[in-house]
Amino acid sequence: MKSYGSYLDGKWVSTEDTFEVVNPATAEAFARVSRINNGQLKGALNAAEAALPAWRAMTAKDRGALLHRVADELLRRKSEIARTITLENGKPLAQSEGEVAMSIDHLQWFAEEARRVYGRTIPHQVNGKRHLVVKTPIGTVGAIAPWNFPLVLSVRKVAPALAAGCTVILKPATQTPLCAVALAECMEAAGVPAGVFQLAIGNAAMISREFLTNPICRKISFTGSTQVGQELIRGAAAAIKPLSLELGGLAPVLVFDDCDLDRAIEQTIIAKFRNTGQSCIAANRIYVQKTIHKEFVDRFVAATNRLKTGPGLEPGMDVGPVVNQSALDMALGQIEDAVQKGARVVTGGHRLKDSSGFFLAPTVLNGVTDDAECMSEETFAPIAPIASFDTEEEAIRRANDSCYGLSAYAMTRDIGRIFRLSEQIEAGTLGINDGAPSTSQSPFGGVKQSGWGRELGSEGLEAFLETKHVSIGGV
Repeated sequence: MKSYGSYLDGKWVSTEDTFEVVNPATAEAFARVSRINNGQLKGALNAAEAALPAWRAMTAKDRGALLHRVADELLRRKSEIARTITLENGKPLAQSEGEVAMSIDHLQWFAEEARRVYGRTIPHQVNGKRHLVVKTPIGTVGAIAPWNFPLVLSVRKVAPALAAGCTVILKPATQTPLCAVALAECMEAAGVPAGVFQLAIGNAAMISREFLTNPICRKISFTGSTQVGQELIRGAAAAIKPLSLELGGLAPVLVFDDCDLDRAIEQTIIAKFRNTGQSCIAANRIYVQKTIHKEFVDRFVAATNRLKTGPGLEPGMDVGPVVNQSALDMALGQIEDAVQKGARVVTGGHRLKDSSGFFLAPTVLNGVTDDAECMSEETFAPIAPIASFDTEEEAIRRANDSCYGLSAYAMTRDIGRIFRLSEQIEAGTLGINDGAPSTSQSPFGGVKQSGWGRELGSEGLEAFLETKHVSIGGV
């Protein structure tokens, strides 16, 4: 079994405190990774602080050139890294390849966006004065990434922070640390200076606590559950430390009777079952207008039954395992709860019995009531709950009836309705006839309890910059 460590101040570091990485498709460990201790993390923060002056003084063009080289390294190793993602996360290999491609695109986008950190000159109101606005890097950043999109959600934090002139310490999820190791190897191979990017693998509570309390860490960027986000908010209060938080979701899909039904089914399948439903922007609640409800359900079930479920390294798979036994138990519990409250299992609803991995058959529930757990709690599994609605007003009300607001989807060809939904749906992203709306050049983030701030787009770079007013007298 191969062993891995952290990347601190330009060196690879291992300790005797180790844990195993488990393949969700087989429930077997295949790698061993060591955890750093608090002293080593403090040393990493000191190294990041020491590297910061030279890094922020480097021209944006030169920082961008280094990010391009990191992207080139990812491209060179794309097949190997995609396989690593599938081994530790379980998603089908084609989807892992897509994750590597999106990570490369993020790096390339922010490599160029670094050049476009613009200030401005403000017209003066008093003779003899001039006013400037300048943008400066916030400092050292603690980045905490999740397991469900382990590479691309790491890059979404690391790339803009580096482009802005910040130094970064990345803490990956312990379920999926190996693609972060590969990212660190690409950083090293590209020539990113020691201390500018570091990889800290270890106990989440210890690392987040050090990020929160150590004054060297000037900002934390986190993707994960709303519950952990709330803990970070409480911890950041004492130091008034800035946070970027991409938290839980409960995405509704509104299917109107004027939609292109073929496209609506195709895009809802993507929004629901991509990454085995283990996505914060996955379709969590599907509301279908009553006039087309039966036809939609029949055709959606047929499309679901055509999905191939199995180990992600096998050719042609659409759905892989959930991440672990706990996730599988939670998914089965949500199905049981929905049935007890009146829903009907139309297809799936059970664990695949011919596998030792954590596989749940792609499941469609019809007639799901609003009080079912799956309609109010995030479902990280291939479960599609369907309910019906009468009017547009009802659909909007039910879509917004949640403390979350990360993403939402609507299937319609009515241009007036598209504008009304754009204005009234409470979500950071709205996909209209589009089950995969995220792109490097567009902002991503949530409203309500789905988070603070935005990643990607020009906003993603702005998140790591301070805005400074310079007033010049005696001019």
